[in-house]
Amino acid sequence: MIFKSFIVAATLAGSCVAASAADISGAGATFPFPIYAKWADTYKKETGNGLNYQSIGSGGGIKQIKAKTVTFGASDMPLTPKDLKDAGLIQFPTVVGGDVPAVNLDGVKAGDLVLDGPTLANIFLGAITKWDDAAIKKLNPNAKLPADPIVVVHRSDGSGTTFIFTDYLSKVSPDWKSKVGASTAVEWPAGIGAKGNEGVANNVAQTKGAIGYIEYAYAKQNKMASVSMINSDGKSVAPNAAAFQAAAANADWAKSENYYVILTNQPGAESWPIAGATFILMYKQPDNADASTEAIKFFDWAYSKGGKAAEELDYVPLPAPVVAQIQKTWAAEIKTADGKPIYAAK
Repeated sequence: MIFKSFIVAATLAGSCVAASAADISGAGATFPFPIYAKWADTYKKETGNGLNYQSIGSGGGIKQIKAKTVTFGASDMPLTPKDLKDAGLIQFPTVVGGDVPAVNLDGVKAGDLVLDGPTLANIFLGAITKWDDAAIKKLNPNAKLPADPIVVVHRSDGSGTTFIFTDYLSKVSPDWKSKVGASTAVEWPAGIGAKGNEGVANNVAQTKGAIGYIEYAYAKQNKMASVSMINSDGKSVAPNAAAFQAAAANADWAKSENYYVILTNQPGAESWPIAGATFILMYKQPDNADASTEAIKFFDWAYSKGGKAAEELDYVPLPAPVVAQIQKTWAAEIKTADGKPIYAAK
């Protein structure tokens, strides 16, 4: 069954009853779920401590951390400095990845189809409805495109993956920007909704003529036909870790307040245009300092030992200077009720 391991893991993680007292609780983005699941498995074997992570979408993660039902929330949409201050939260990135359009067309494999931003926007606006539309044929003169209707699949839940995708479309399409805009949840002009990256991927895999947007690990691990994109430099680029790294190369984390960085439509001949970081949200003064300490230990371990696993799933680990900056943030910002830091910077 496609995505069986992801779905089973997400279901088990979503059951708080099954979690032990030592487990670290978190909820949110489905975008990083493949790497969080991999890290959690290895961390459990090394330390005996588990990660009880609910893969419910960024919108749900933001709601749960604000409701204090989890130790950390996860979101692919960074919160603004004002939002963080108002909620008493900090945020920090974990890895960089990429959203990719994936299609289900007979005879079309990963990389066979190329789209540009305006054409992709028009597909999701419902303005382009057939696969043999002139705009798609112009970008793919040698492809055998059917006259089949395009079935658009999008997220139905609040989603950071949706934020990254719609932020990109807003930058390349004035029509998209004015009619739909960028957010974790939008009023979709066309298509059918599905929950989570898992749901969108499954719907695309099961529906002829479908196109949807998913985090790249879901496309790669399940051999889906991802689409290449024309980037801001006018170059056709395929989704992979090198292209995500190229997009992230311009990120100035040191000068970005609260790590507020958006990586869509970055310049560079090799840059993937729909890239993004994924973030963790935690309280500056947590109600349960012990639980927050355990969560920080997990992410500290992930930064030091989880890079290879991230690369294997085509996520981009953060550069060492950024990790060092994050560690200083932990030490300076997260404190117990009596003002003691829960982390000592290395």
